Amino acid sequence: MRWAEQAIEVDDGGLPGLGRADLVRSVTTPEFAGITFHEVLCRSLLNPVPVSSGMPFRFSVNTFRGCTHACRYCFARPTHEYLDFDAGDDFNRQIVVKLNAAAVLRKELRRRSWSREVVGLGTNTDPYQRAEGRYRLMPPIIAALASSGTPFSILTKGTLLQRDVPLLRQAADVVDVSLSVSLAMVDAELAAQLDPGAPSPRARLDVIRALAEAGFAPHVMVAPVVPYLTDSTAQLDVLLAEVAAAGAVSVSAIPMHLRGSTRGWFLQWLADEHPALLRRYRALYGRGAYVSNEYSARLAQRLRPLVARHGLVGQSGPVRPVEQGVVPSPAPRPATMVEPTLF
Repeated sequence: MRWAEQAIEVDDGGLPGLGRADLVRSVTTPEFAGITFHEVLCRSLLNPVPVSSGMPFRFSVNTFRGCTHACRYCFARPTHEYLDFDAGDDFNRQIVVKLNAAAVLRKELRRRSWSREVVGLGTNTDPYQRAEGRYRLMPPIIAALASSGTPFSILTKGTLLQRDVPLLRQAADVVDVSLSVSLAMVDAELAAQLDPGAPSPRARLDVIRALAEAGFAPHVMVAPVVPYLTDSTAQLDVLLAEVAAAGAVSVSAIPMHLRGSTRGWFLQWLADEHPALLRRYRALYGRGAYVSNEYSARLAQRLRPLVARHGLVGQSGPVRPVEQGVVPSPAPRPATMVEPTLF
């Protein structure tokens, strides 16, 4: 990428929601038209995850805030409001980059109190969104986790994960490494509407295939399942056939939830593109963020025979990387801040 002609604009008042000392500069570049990257120096990177959350890890790491995948339904959108940004276009276009992430992580992992708990990457925004190709934050983070003996999981939609497969193989020799790809549909046209900045379904299938060929046992998060748009038996059958053919070993599925300002952002898009579904959504979600129990039960019933038909394991997370011919054993669930899966 050519960054020589980038424009740099520094707000003397600091980035909204952050102190002045945290902001290094704000950057725009033609390669990312309409997007501003706010490069900051973070003070900590390991985020404690409360036991009450039900997550399979006690700490998470996020190298970015905001995400250029621009997924209409992203549950992380409300977190941008902590920075005095909005959860809509700002989430897609005002991206915070933690320049010193690896250095801070190495320092935290050296603490005597560090007990090598599982660390989840991809819990808020995607660590392999396009800007990772420029900033290369992940290789030193993977190296730091592996050298400290810390197991970790990665969940991504990003094809840039393939760049780090050799490093991930080295890490998997010394710690548990769980790799998951998020893929909820294979319809390219629908994916372009729902995930306009993310790699295509075909590109993500190629990532799954590359992971399998490298000796991993990829897990696929069918997430989120978008009611009445991606949840038919025919759609799910085609999706599971494709991920199985690509080399996925296990899958889990999560119905879409609409917490906080994500709800308004998604429903406005729905009103513009699929107005006939609005009444059904109001009945399904009511005033809350989650689908009804009845919907979840029907979806689970629909999925179980399809998972079995395609020789996949329906479970709540990924499996450890394996050598050829070795049966994988269960590992922690993928790093995603969501409600329990269907299986």
